[in-house]
Amino acid sequence: MICEFAPMEGVTHYLFRQAHHCLFGGADRYYTPFLSPNANLTFTTKEENEIDPTHNAGYPVVPQLLTNRAPYFLWAMEELRQRGYREVNFNLGCPSGTVTAKGKGAGFLSDPEGLDAFLDDVFSHAGEMKISVKTRVGRRSEEEWPRLLDIYNRYPISELIVHPRIQTDFYKGEPRWNAFSYAVENSKNPLAYNGNLFTAENVAAFARRFPTVDTVMLGRGAVTDPSLFRRCRGGAGLTRRELKAFHDRLYEGYRALLSGEKNPIYRMRELWSYWGGLFVQPEDCLKKIRRAEGHGAYQQAVDAIFQHPFVHE
Repeated sequence: MICEFAPMEGVTHYLFRQAHHCLFGGADRYYTPFLSPNANLTFTTKEENEIDPTHNAGYPVVPQLLTNRAPYFLWAMEELRQRGYREVNFNLGCPSGTVTAKGKGAGFLSDPEGLDAFLDDVFSHAGEMKISVKTRVGRRSEEEWPRLLDIYNRYPISELIVHPRIQTDFYKGEPRWNAFSYAVENSKNPLAYNGNLFTAENVAAFARRFPTVDTVMLGRGAVTDPSLFRRCRGGAGLTRRELKAFHDRLYEGYRALLSGEKNPIYRMRELWSYWGGLFVQPEDCLKKIRRAEGHGAYQQAVDAIFQHPFVHE
C-alpha cells in the first residue's frame, strides 16, 4: 500500500513535514498546503517557504496548486519545475466557502465545461511534468460524478485522488462509497483514496474492500497519530516519548521562525485540537493551552498534559 500525507492548511507546514519525516517517516509522498497562483505571477513569502527546495530536501514532496485559470497554473508549474519538482497536484477538493465562492477548489466542479477547457490547456503544455488531481465527487450532488469522471478520463492524470464527498458535505457523514466504487470501475487513471481513514484498522479494511486500489491519502488521522504510516505497515504504535519529541521540535521550530510569543502558541493550539484525545481526561490542561498567551504558561500546561495517562500505553 502506498501511503500519502494529505495537505492540510495551517497544519502540514514545511516544519511539520520535516519533523514528521525525521521522527516517524513512512509517508511515500507529502503534499504541500495549496499555493494560489494569480495575476501577480509571484509566490507569496509563505508560499516560497513551502516550496523552497532546501525545506523539502530528503523526502518526497508534491506542491499543490489552487486556481481556475490555466495560465496561472502553467506559470506556477514552470516555476516549480525550475526549482526541481517533477509533479504538481491540482486541488479540486477544498470545500471552504471562501474558496468555492471564487470558483476554485470544489467550486470549480460546478463548471464542467470550464474544467474540461482548463485541463485541456494545462495538459497540452505540461511537457514531462506529472499532474495529479485531488477531487470531490461533485459540488452539490453525487449525480455530477459520472460526468466529472468522464472529463478526467480524457487526460493523462498521474493519480486521481478521490475524496468521495460533495462540496456541501464538507467533512461530515459517511463517504459516498457508491461514488468511489463507480470510480474504481470506470477510471482510466490510477486511483488513490482519501477520507475517513483514521487508523491502521481503517486502512486495512479499505484494502480488503477495494483490493485494486493501492494508494491511500491520510490526513486528519495522521496528524492525530503521527505514527499512523508506520502502523499501516505493521510497525509499532505511537509512544508518549515520541509525541513529546515531535511537539518539542515543532514548537522550537515555530519559536525560531515566528515573531513574538503568541504566534508559535497559536500554531501549536491547532495541533492540540488533534492530540488532546491521546490523553486521558486532559480537559483542564487543554483549557490552559488554549488560554496561554506566553511561553511560560504554555510550557507549564504542556508539561502537565504529558503527565496524564496516554491512551496508547
